[in-house]
Amino acid sequence: MSDHSNISGARSAPPFLTAKSIFKSFGGVHALKGVGLDIQPGEVHGLVGANGAGKSTLIRILAGLERPDSGQLMLDGKDIVVENAQKATELGLSFIHQELALVPSMTILENIMLGSKKESRMGMVNWPAIARKVEPIAKRVGLTQPLSTNCSKLSTADNWLVSICRALVHESRLIVMDEPTASLSAAEAERLFAIIRDLSASGVAVLYVSHRLDEILDLCDSVTVFRDGYLVTNFDKASLTRDILVEAIVGGAVESQSIEPQDFSSAEVVLAVQNLSRYPRVRGISFELHKGEVLGLGGLVGAGRSELARLIFGADKKDGGKMMLNGQQYRPKNPSAAVAAGIGFVPEERRTEGLILTKSLAFNVGLANLSQLQLSKFLPLTNQRARSKLAHDTIAALQIKAQGIDAPVGRLSGGNQQKVVIGRWLARSPDILILDEPTRGVDVGARGEIHRLVRQLAADGMSVLVISSEPDELPDLCDRVLIMSEGRIVRELAGDQISRNAIVEASYAQDLAKTA
Repeated sequence: MSDHSNISGARSAPPFLTAKSIFKSFGGVHALKGVGLDIQPGEVHGLVGANGAGKSTLIRILAGLERPDSGQLMLDGKDIVVENAQKATELGLSFIHQELALVPSMTILENIMLGSKKESRMGMVNWPAIARKVEPIAKRVGLTQPLSTNCSKLSTADNWLVSICRALVHESRLIVMDEPTASLSAAEAERLFAIIRDLSASGVAVLYVSHRLDEILDLCDSVTVFRDGYLVTNFDKASLTRDILVEAIVGGAVESQSIEPQDFSSAEVVLAVQNLSRYPRVRGISFELHKGEVLGLGGLVGAGRSELARLIFGADKKDGGKMMLNGQQYRPKNPSAAVAAGIGFVPEERRTEGLILTKSLAFNVGLANLSQLQLSKFLPLTNQRARSKLAHDTIAALQIKAQGIDAPVGRLSGGNQQKVVIGRWLARSPDILILDEPTRGVDVGARGEIHRLVRQLAADGMSVLVISSEPDELPDLCDRVLIMSEGRIVRELAGDQISRNAIVEASYAQDLAKTA
């Protein structure tokens, strides 16, 4: 493994922030093994690596949430110790995580000022005066909503802008962004990229963490790669290509996962959806899912795909239409009824809807299998030995990187958390598995593993419904793709019709028609 003496493409400007030879272990397991990086003022610096490579651990150290076992942090050439989050803020470091730390019931202005000293008048917070100072910052980042708007009413993209405003109010010199475009549409992502470039031009450094390598290649001035807790190397933009970056991340080339779509039209219909509606997000949806088929749902963010999945899983109530499951009328009253009927669901928001972060890996894997893990029909107690075996089997089958089955699942990397949610259903073997954004926030290696698993499940007879906002993903996975727009299915793609270009074109067709 290389250290700073081997970094390629040396840059002339002195670093604003340096992390050098950082070691960190948890319970005797080393998460960081001498990593480091240099960040210049105004630089957009990419940080990439497979899930579990150590990226999140380094960020938590910079944020004052963890203390390194050894190593050196320097700011403007001087040694620093980041004791806590407040100290990080005082040093000019801000952090915007994938799960945004905003209070939905509070206004934009109140959220922006969280943690900041507030101007007062006669013992009361002077909100009008504060608003006058914040308004130019909000305008700078393109936040058009009134500052009095509750954040619960904002889109994900606008909530990101609120978080950036907060960082600028704190006069941050470095903003760390973790998977910033994971929940954004293409247009919203482009808007964010423009803001990042503007921040960079004004001297604010950005540490950009993402598994979307095209974004890394386009945005970043330099890129640092971690693998298994080690620093692999650092690249300048001029020396980077996608293939070079992928090889550095995974330690070798990644094989193409493209499949030859199969025709399942004559296969048994396991799920028939007829004119299903929940206004305004789902409007008269009809389709059939066949046994052993991988059916994709494409379209833009907000097209109604996740809402359709929630109706099928019984998480929301329909306004109209009907469903047939294995030839029988299917009216799930709740998710428990859907599970009992043979349907599994991996939700889009794994941290808030798919996992209990403070509980162990074993606990989370067992959640969908409590009836099988019960000591007896008459004792509502869990067989701990059976639960442990299930957890160990899941770790082995999905190659989950964890400190053990009793480790809190919140400590795992994003990709390993996703594997836990998927693994929960393997023991249950549902007839239908719904995967909503299965590889969001997952590295290229884990993405390939999840794709192979999905195809194997389908080959074994499971029917899989895959929702993805990444047009490159559906051609790699699906036998057939339905494109949704404004709550309706607008196009079906099958066989050699399934391609990235066809998915993008169909996804934007409605918007283009409106502006024509």
